[in-house]
Amino acid sequence: MSSPAGEGTSKEELRRLFRRRRRQCIATAAPGILATAQRHLGALLAGRGGDLGLYWPLGSEPDLRPLAQPWGGWLALPAVAGDGLVYRGWAPGDPLADDACGIPAPLGPHRPPEAMALLLVPALAVAPCGLRLGSGGGWYDRLRADPQWAAVPALAVLPAVCTAARLPRDPWDIPFDGWIDERDCHLTEAGRRKIASS
Repeated sequence: MSSPAGEGTSKEELRRLFRRRRRQCIATAAPGILATAQRHLGALLAGRGGDLGLYWPLGSEPDLRPLAQPWGGWLALPAVAGDGLVYRGWAPGDPLADDACGIPAPLGPHRPPEAMALLLVPALAVAPCGLRLGSGGGWYDRLRADPQWAAVPALAVLPAVCTAARLPRDPWDIPFDGWIDERDCHLTEAGRRKIASS
């Protein structure tokens, strides 16, 4: 497990560090990350009806869109709309338009949290407690501040080299239920309970 750059390192410094790490290793890590997701998807979704929430990959984010075919169920992608993040139903080939952040997103109606089975979310870094370091927009934290969205299992997706012993935590940071890397699917204690209870 990697360590952050040192005590007192700011989130912006950590973002630069882990963005560089991810960019340097993604070509070799990406196939393993996808294989891990494919291997664990059945167990993660067992007994859970609803959409699999993916994301449209940007830059060095791992591409999990190939999960659409083996999953065969309903899919959704996030979109920034107004001042919040929403999920909209999606199938490969559906028309997309840039959302408020310029990221390709579906055009359909919003999916409510009770329609979602699992969220897979890109990350720059993650700590063992599930704390995720994202790009800094805070969209996922604001979404998951809603208890209904917090009840949906959510896993960060990143290369193993981007795990950190500790990450700084702000009051609004909401830990994820685990993460997927090229080595395995790692669930926090809370994540194991949440997924087992479904």
